[in-house]
Amino acid sequence: MKRAFVVGYPISHSRSPLIHGFWLKELGIQGSYERIAVEPAAFETFVRTLAEQGFVGGNVTVPHKEAAFRLASVDDPVARDLEAVNTLWFEGSQLKGMNTDVTGFLANLDQEAPGWSAGMKQAVVLGAGGASRAILYGLLQRGAERILLINRTLERAEALARHFGTKVTALAWDQAETALAGAELVVNTTSLGMKGQPPLDLDLSRLPKSALVTDIVYVPLETPLLAAARQARLATVDGLGMLLHQAVPGFERWFGARPEVTPQLRALVLADIEAKA
Repeated sequence: MKRAFVVGYPISHSRSPLIHGFWLKELGIQGSYERIAVEPAAFETFVRTLAEQGFVGGNVTVPHKEAAFRLASVDDPVARDLEAVNTLWFEGSQLKGMNTDVTGFLANLDQEAPGWSAGMKQAVVLGAGGASRAILYGLLQRGAERILLINRTLERAEALARHFGTKVTALAWDQAETALAGAELVVNTTSLGMKGQPPLDLDLSRLPKSALVTDIVYVPLETPLLAAARQARLATVDGLGMLLHQAVPGFERWFGARPEVTPQLRALVLADIEAKA
């Protein structure tokens, strides 16, 4: 029986075992997928003993993605650019790493808002953390002509903008609402709006009526930002699909079958979120 895992610190909140458990059952595969809490100081030892522990690979989440990048052999251009790995697997005796966050973000929008990236001239990204880095990469990959990157700490946004080049412009947080004018896409990558965090209070009235608003937060499923966008009759995409789609490549690596993100899987995870709300 093949064993896989998700490792982080903390990790009790992770819904990855629910997702992979659903696919294992659906595809009739004898395998397991478990949560493992590992403190940063113990992470390298954990990774170096994966084969001894009987694991075929696993997912890596906060705060270990950068450390996983340093410990694995990485051919994936996305992981190399982001310097972060969220998926580990073995090829022979060699531990390999990739990053599927970009894939998850793009696949979610493709499924829920087909054609969203066609001719995209301007996007607004809120937040300049690790998730923002992945999303900037994905938007540029899809041909965004201009991205306005807005963060509460301007210096951090400026450093990230420099990494991606002239198509990304950093702005201060108080310029957020002005930046919305003419934007075809707004992406929230901050924790604002997440359960237990302050809401993202943003006046969306300057957005064109054709704009799409998405949030990588999925607890709650409809964040205050998405609720405001819906009330303004703007198209919205929630963050749950990103979680589901980013899990697909890893499952295929570990268990040898490519799963699908279906309404049944989404309903299962959503029910669990609601039960624990």
